[in-house]
Amino acid sequence: MTDTPQRTRPLRVLAAMSGGVDSAVAAARAAEAGHDVTGVHLALSANPQSFRTGARGCCTIEDSRDARRAADVIGIPFYVWDLADRFREDVVEDFVAEYEAGRTPNPCLRCNEKIKFAALLDKALALGFDAVCTGHYAKVVTLPDGSRELHRASDMAKDQSYVLGVLDERQLAHALFPLGDTLTTKDEIRAEAERRGLAVAKKPDSHDICFIADGDTQGFLARRLGKAEGDIVDESGAKVGTHEGAFGFTIGQRKGLRIGTPAADGKPRYVLDISPVDNTVTVGPAAALDVSALTAIRPRWCGTAPAGPARYTAQLRAHGGETEVGAELVDGELRVTFTEPVRGVAPGQAIVLYDDTRVVGSATIASTVRAADVARA
Repeated sequence: MTDTPQRTRPLRVLAAMSGGVDSAVAAARAAEAGHDVTGVHLALSANPQSFRTGARGCCTIEDSRDARRAADVIGIPFYVWDLADRFREDVVEDFVAEYEAGRTPNPCLRCNEKIKFAALLDKALALGFDAVCTGHYAKVVTLPDGSRELHRASDMAKDQSYVLGVLDERQLAHALFPLGDTLTTKDEIRAEAERRGLAVAKKPDSHDICFIADGDTQGFLARRLGKAEGDIVDESGAKVGTHEGAFGFTIGQRKGLRIGTPAADGKPRYVLDISPVDNTVTVGPAAALDVSALTAIRPRWCGTAPAGPARYTAQLRAHGGETEVGAELVDGELRVTFTEPVRGVAPGQAIVLYDDTRVVGSATIASTVRAADVARA
């Protein structure tokens, strides 16, 4: 097996350059490998000042300038493409609608699916490019028959395959991740950028959600959806507090509940359920968060869809660990059973299945089965 960036034929590559160090080094490596590289920065907001500024974002005017300077140093053409309308519709509006429905979305995953490897890739292919290059830490492996697989990065500490689990076979055929084989620390990546003369070498990584300028997700949602006072109840249905909108909570949340009545056992309480229909948030003990099974919808496979039940490992969060599962596709839905109960699984999140390091596919969690409910049954 060979990693896609090792292919000998030079490619016409469109390098998505966020203005950060990873994407700049990825573009530089692609150019150094002999590919014909063009840099592009995606303008994702009609009003870039409304996105995070300074060193923490990837969607601001200063980020586009940083990307342009990096492209100049690398010696590649550079453009800014306006995808603000697509981003607003496919990522921002989806984010708001999911929270309004009581679910917890992952906007970075949705951006990879809908923007970087759908809108951007489609435009790139229409212009005659062979591949889209990004600074993600993951690997595309080419098999002897020419088909491709998505694998974890060589360095698990930096692996980003979870947010790429939505890529299908066609998209993988045109994806290039030059950092996937990197077995170095982030400091060494920065040192490489400095050796290459890239001014972004010391620029801190981006954090949080790029389209929420102040980092206040609850405030952003309140401005979009309006405050709506409702009840916080315990598992018996007794009212223990109030809130200003069920959309401001997520399954497993502990902080910010503002519960006036302490639990009988004196232990912390966590969000167990969010009901947008009656604007009610249910809280309870940590043990009640344990989940033994789930159903996920809208599966996307990084290759051929699996046939029949099988054993995998699964990842439920971008920075979470792996857990053993049994999974089967039934009537278009993914049915998953955990070997050991897992805690704090929220509808709207993605579950990504792995076969060793290979990414099998991703699906959106629709419902869960609590371990306590199974035990009572």
